[in-house]
Amino acid sequence: MRETAFTHIRPEQLQGNVFDDIGKKWMLIAAGTQDKLNMMTASWGAMGVMWNKPVAILFVRPQRYTREFIDREEIFTCSFFGEEYRDALNFCGKRSGRDCDKVRETGLTPVSGEKGGVYFEQAQQVLVCRKLYAGAIRPEEFVLPELLSNYPAEDYHCVYFGEMIDILRK
Repeated sequence: MRETAFTHIRPEQLQGNVFDDIGKKWMLIAAGTQDKLNMMTASWGAMGVMWNKPVAILFVRPQRYTREFIDREEIFTCSFFGEEYRDALNFCGKRSGRDCDKVRETGLTPVSGEKGGVYFEQAQQVLVCRKLYAGAIRPEEFVLPELLSNYPAEDYHCVYFGEMIDILRK
């Protein structure tokens, strides 16, 4: 795995619409090492400022294989792709890395970041994040009980805040 030609930008230089980028185009969350990594597609997430730091906020269901990697590693990444990679993102959202080699199956090329983490050469933009906080959504904390319908299996998301320590754009 190698670093490719991305430009390093500051958080205030991020372009686009987070509602579109995450909610409609999706992001690919990855964690791990050169030897062993996993990734998953996500359409729920957020970006903003917390603890005076630029952060990405992830929501990962407890049964997702990628969660093991995020829990173990200090760094995770969020990669954003063009529409031509929709099939790869669909695959990574529906299949588990426990059962297949997602890198081989999708043809995505892993890259090791200068500040750690693993992302993908084909991405248009990448957030490299240092994990700051991990917690769990608890059903008793919901103010609107109807939102519990998002959890028919009672598999409440784990929440991760990551400081954006590097942002890469092509």
